[in-house]
Amino acid sequence: MTLSQLRILLAVAEHGGFTSAAERLQSAQPAVSRAISALERELRTALFVRRRDGVTPTEAGAAAIRHAREALRCLDRLTQDVSAASGRLSGTLRLASLPSATGTLLAAPMRAFTHRHPDVSIRLFEGTDQEVRDWIGQGGADVGVVTLPAPGFDCVELGGDEMVAVLPSRHRLAEHTAVTFVQLAGEPFVFPTGGCGPLIVGAARRAGVTLDITLEARDPQAIVEMVAADLGVSVMPTLNLPGRPPGIVTRPLEPHLPRRLALALGPDAGPAARAFVEELAVP
Repeated sequence: MTLSQLRILLAVAEHGGFTSAAERLQSAQPAVSRAISALERELRTALFVRRRDGVTPTEAGAAAIRHAREALRCLDRLTQDVSAASGRLSGTLRLASLPSATGTLLAAPMRAFTHRHPDVSIRLFEGTDQEVRDWIGQGGADVGVVTLPAPGFDCVELGGDEMVAVLPSRHRLAEHTAVTFVQLAGEPFVFPTGGCGPLIVGAARRAGVTLDITLEARDPQAIVEMVAADLGVSVMPTLNLPGRPPGIVTRPLEPHLPRRLALALGPDAGPAARAFVEELAVP
């Protein structure tokens, strides 16, 4: 087997299909399919179950993916350590983020970091807070943005924002200066699945209510558009709401629901990840 096959294996697993993996790798779909088939012949077992809507790993495939990820991580760590010993940084920085933090908190530091260290490529992927924690803890990411507190992680605080109620402009609650979860519980709710979900569910539970979740969306813009279309109300972090999008109003929550964000370092992060965290920690 080759390193190229291992990279293709991970791309297919992470993107759920040959076509998506080919797009990610800037390759042709038949080439990706042939690489996986060749790997399956060499290992004498099927690595994926093929379906119309994508692929899922078999038990053998899950084992192969785990070892492929570790092999490529070790290879990249070798490159980073050798480069660092000669006074420069190289390799890949695997950076996980919450969707609400990527553009607002990470874009400028990423641009500055790649300018200072042109031999380091950044691989960015987004997920929920729990997904980011799992990726870091399991070695899938070197560093990632998490919500504090984050026990067990070495963190550098990035900053914070506040969760606010997002309402259609003509909604009756828009007349209030602040909104409670008890009030929101009586409305159709557009639930954000991009990272803030546990914070919202926890606040509702503390208020003794259950939200009437009628719609779910991961993309902040999609949530804003659904609220503006009067399909429901929502709660979102202020980092996701630069300015005031048309068709909605925001109101503070009562009690306030602050959110503190930090950059968490993986347990076996290499020189590039540590340099990235150190540079962000400099005031």
